[in-house]
Amino acid sequence: MYAIAGLLVLVTALSAIESNEWWIRIWDFPRVQILVGLAVAAIAIGWIGRRWRWPALGLLALAAAWQVYRILPYTPFASREVAFADDAFDAKSCFSVLSLNVYQYNTDYARTIALIDREDPDILLLLETGSKWAVALEPVLRRYPHRVDRPLDNTYGLMFATRLPMTKGRIGAIIEKETPSVFASLTTRGGTPFNYIGLHPRPPLPGQDTEARDAEIAIAAGRARAMKYPVLAGGDFNDVAWSHTSQLFKRIGGYLDPRIGRGTYPTFPAGYPGFRWPLDHLFFTPEFRVRSLGVGASIGSDHLPVTAVLCLGDTVPDAPAPKVSTEDRKDAREILNEYRETDTH
Repeated sequence: MYAIAGLLVLVTALSAIESNEWWIRIWDFPRVQILVGLAVAAIAIGWIGRRWRWPALGLLALAAAWQVYRILPYTPFASREVAFADDAFDAKSCFSVLSLNVYQYNTDYARTIALIDREDPDILLLLETGSKWAVALEPVLRRYPHRVDRPLDNTYGLMFATRLPMTKGRIGAIIEKETPSVFASLTTRGGTPFNYIGLHPRPPLPGQDTEARDAEIAIAAGRARAMKYPVLAGGDFNDVAWSHTSQLFKRIGGYLDPRIGRGTYPTFPAGYPGFRWPLDHLFFTPEFRVRSLGVGASIGSDHLPVTAVLCLGDTVPDAPAPKVSTEDRKDAREILNEYRETDTH
């Protein structure tokens, strides 16, 4: 048990190190699971431990305190960052959103089609859509008056569709041509304009550190801050909500996170309910309110779908946009410089 406790303390300490190395950054992900493991180890050592009991319990307590500090905002014990939409928002001010990483090698197309039919979203973002997915989804996506698609067989294809008025829509590369993003200028049925950004950067993996992912997220955040209208951003960021990069994305982009004060809303891996992390996100600027937010049931992908009903009108924002500090700007510059130093494209 002491060995397990030591390992849990070690990976907690690794997660506190600022580094782009994949084997360090990966420990940002399972904070909830590590916290549970720390609690179990503390109970076991407190019950059966003899030698080194108190030093071990002290280290476990410090590690647990760090994990709680990082994930506490994403629990009902914290104050909500985004207010519920009240009756001041009429039906024309509100719209539904569905975002899903379909998993390119998932061939159960019917379940995703049934999900789209059931949710009938006003805004739909589908990720990892290869050429076979494009063919399978064409009949259902044909119903949408506005679409921008780029099917790719490298697990970074995407398809965006909306029935809201769209004045501009394009798919472009923020960092790498092989990992495109979507940008759209939309309008609610009530006539309020806003911008949409859909992202799917690469994850930290052996041989693939986080420079490109972090740079893509930082650049997207900077673009959002410069936009004239409110911004909604979503997708599979391959990063958890409580990571340094996600928090930097929030502050630089002026975003709020509807999960704060509500829950973690974990989406990956879909097949392991007790071991999921929140990799699929919805962030938006303070003009938006949330009417509903949820994670759907499994449709055969390794990710779960994210659903929401959001409202946008003429009301005064409930909360101010996060402030960008000098340190944040410095961090963003360092992220971009580190990517340029490692870029081989």
